[in-house]
Amino acid sequence: MSDLVFYTNPMSRGRIIRWMLEEVGQPYETKVLQWETGAAKGADYLAINPMGKVPAIVHDGVVVTECAAICAYLADAFPQAGLAPPPGSRLRGPYYRWLFFGAGPIEQAVAAKMMNLEPTVEQRTSLGYGCMEDVLAAIEGAVEGRTYLVGDSFTAADLYLASHLSWGMNFGTLEKRPAFETYAERHLQRPAALRADEIDNALIAAAAQPSA
Repeated sequence: MSDLVFYTNPMSRGRIIRWMLEEVGQPYETKVLQWETGAAKGADYLAINPMGKVPAIVHDGVVVTECAAICAYLADAFPQAGLAPPPGSRLRGPYYRWLFFGAGPIEQAVAAKMMNLEPTVEQRTSLGYGCMEDVLAAIEGAVEGRTYLVGDSFTAADLYLASHLSWGMNFGTLEKRPAFETYAERHLQRPAALRADEIDNALIAAAAQPSA
C-alpha cells in the first residue's frame, strides 16, 4: 500500500485533489467510493471522514479532509513541487487568502445560488460572502490581467480557484466573465490538469460500462 492514499469519486470535488496530486508528482493509491454502494457512508470510511464526504487523503497515517486543506497540506508536504510560497515568505499571506476564499465565500455563494437563496441587503452584512456580486467582483479583481494569483508562479491557490471557476461556469453557478474564462482555461491546460482529467474521465467511462 502507498503511504499516500486518495479517497474520491470522479464525479465530485475529488477531481480538484486528483489534479493537485498530479501536480505533486508523488505515487499515490486511489480508492474510489461508489455512490450507488453507499461506500462513503460505511463504517470504514466514516472512521476516516465522519462527514461521509469525499475527497480525503491519508498520508503516513495523517488524515486530511476538505479540499482547500488537502491542497495546502500537499503543497507543504511536498515542497519540491513548488506549489506554495516557502514558509516565511510575504507571499504566504495572499496565497492563503485566495486559497481559502475559494473554500469560504465562493462555496457559500454557489450553495446559496443552487438553493435559490438571495440574501436581503440586511442579511448580507451577517453573511461571510455578502452576496454573489461581491464574490464575483472580488474574483475578477484578483485575476483580471494576471497569470497567477500570487507572485510569478503557479500555486495551489491557482489550482483551487481555476477549478471553482471552471466548474461554476460549466454548470451555470458562476457567471461567465472574460477574465474568468481566460484565467481558468490557461491553468486547465497544464499537463497535470490534463492527466487528472484523463484519469477521472476514464473512471467515469469504466463505471458506465454494463457488467459482464
